[in-house]
Amino acid sequence: MRVFVTGATGALGRHLVPGLIAAGHEVTATTRTSGKAGLLREAGAEPVVLDGLDREAVIAAVRAAAAEVIVHEMTALAGMRSFRNPDRLFAATNALRTRGTDNLLAAAAEGGTRRLIAQSYAGPGPDNRPGGGLKTEDDPAEWRPIRSAVQGPVAIRHVEEAVPAGVPEGIVLRYGGLYGPGTGDALLEMVRKRMVPVIGGGTGVWSFIEVTDAASATAAAVGRGEPGIYNVVDDDPARVADWLPYLAKLLGARPPLPVPAWLGRLVAGEFVVAQMTSSRGYSNEKAKKELGWEPRYASWREGFRAWAGG
Repeated sequence: MRVFVTGATGALGRHLVPGLIAAGHEVTATTRTSGKAGLLREAGAEPVVLDGLDREAVIAAVRAAAAEVIVHEMTALAGMRSFRNPDRLFAATNALRTRGTDNLLAAAAEGGTRRLIAQSYAGPGPDNRPGGGLKTEDDPAEWRPIRSAVQGPVAIRHVEEAVPAGVPEGIVLRYGGLYGPGTGDALLEMVRKRMVPVIGGGTGVWSFIEVTDAASATAAAVGRGEPGIYNVVDDDPARVADWLPYLAKLLGARPPLPVPAWLGRLVAGEFVVAQMTSSRGYSNEKAKKELGWEPRYASWREGFRAWAGG
C-alpha cells in the first residue's frame, strides 16, 4: 500500500520506515529537517520536508502521495530531562497531537485516505485509581489533575477521540514507556549517576515497550485491526521499585536512593511523584489478538539487558 509516515526520523519512525519498506509498502516519509531527507531516501522512502502544523502543506503532501494509509508519529521529545512543568516541556508535542492531528484528518478527508494510525500514550501518569489493576482500552485515562500537567491529558484525549471519529478506519496506538535504540541515553546516564531516586516507595506500576517492538506493532496496524484504540506495551507491567534498581544493577551503578514523597515533590515536582507512586499498568491482550502482534521483548528485563548492554 501507499503509506504516508509523519515524524519518520523520530525515535520510532526511524525503525518503522525500513520495516514498511521491507514489507513491500510504498512509503512517503516526512521530516522537519531538510538535512535528514537523505536518510529517508537511503531507507527506500520518498522524503518530504514538512511542518505538521502547516495545514495547507500537510494536505498538499498527503494528496501528492495518494496515501492509502497515514501514520502519525509527530512529536517533539528530544532533549528532555526535567519534568517539573510537563505542560511547558510537552507544549510542542501537545500542539502536534491537537492541531497536527486535525491537519492530518483534514488531509485524509480531502485525499480520500481511509486509514489513519496515530500514536497515543500508555506510559506512567498520575492515576486517579492507583492499584486498580491493568488498564484496558475501554478504561478512560482518569489522570488526577495536576496544575503543571493540564494540557497533556487534553491533547491525548483529543487524539483518542478525534482519530476514530474522523476517518473510516481510525486507529490509535497507546505506546508504553519507550526505550531502546534511538530513544536517547538520558535515562541511562541519570541512573548511572544516581540521579533517579525511588520516590514514595516506588509503588507506581509502569508499562514499557521497546522501540522496535512499538514499530512492529505499528507496521502490523497498517494492514490489520478494526478501528479503535490499542495498548502497545509489553507483557510485564512493573513497579518502579522493581524496574529501577534492576536497571541500575545492569549499568553497574549503585542502587537508586530512596526518597520520601514529600521530598520528591520539592526536588522533582508533583508530576514525577505521581508517576512513581500512582501509575497503573496496561494490558496488551487486544493488540496481540487483533493485530497479530507479539513483542520481541516480552519483558522489560530482557529489553533493558539488550539496551543497557548487560
